[in-house]
Amino acid sequence: MSAHEPGQFERIVLPHLDAAYNLARWLAGNDHDAEDIAQEACARAFRFFDGYRGGDGRSWLLAIVRNTAYSWLKKNRPSAVVTIHEDELAEIEDHNAATSAVHGADTAALHAALETLPLEFREALVLRELEGLSYKEIAEVAEVPVGTVMSRLARGRRQLQDSLNRKGAV
Repeated sequence: MSAHEPGQFERIVLPHLDAAYNLARWLAGNDHDAEDIAQEACARAFRFFDGYRGGDGRSWLLAIVRNTAYSWLKKNRPSAVVTIHEDELAEIEDHNAATSAVHGADTAALHAALETLPLEFREALVLRELEGLSYKEIAEVAEVPVGTVMSRLARGRRQLQDSLNRKGAV
């Protein structure tokens, strides 16, 4: 695939700019930083477009946004990046109760509770619940095994439900 075909970058990347900004917003925590991260990610995508090997352009761009956001956070807010180790992850659980509680919460309470989650849980939930990515696509974006995605989603949903219950939002 040649990066020199007219309009190829625009056809593959531009339709996903809203998703890119949305992920950057949730990872950064505010609009201003999200704009910087999304802009830098798009510049990186353009710069490295020769390395694009086809497939889902959305997942490819979101992986770049994720990596850009983590690099930006490590540089500008190192305390925001806390790595969750595999041995700390809870076992996969049935999340029907957590999912129904989340869907019953009001939007403002949900957003506030989501922003309190550890970055890796928030990232997995945003990619799954807001962007509609499959477990496999999230694993590719986050560069982790599918089992880790499932663990992060289960644990993130549980923490989100607990936070909403504590605030009486559900």
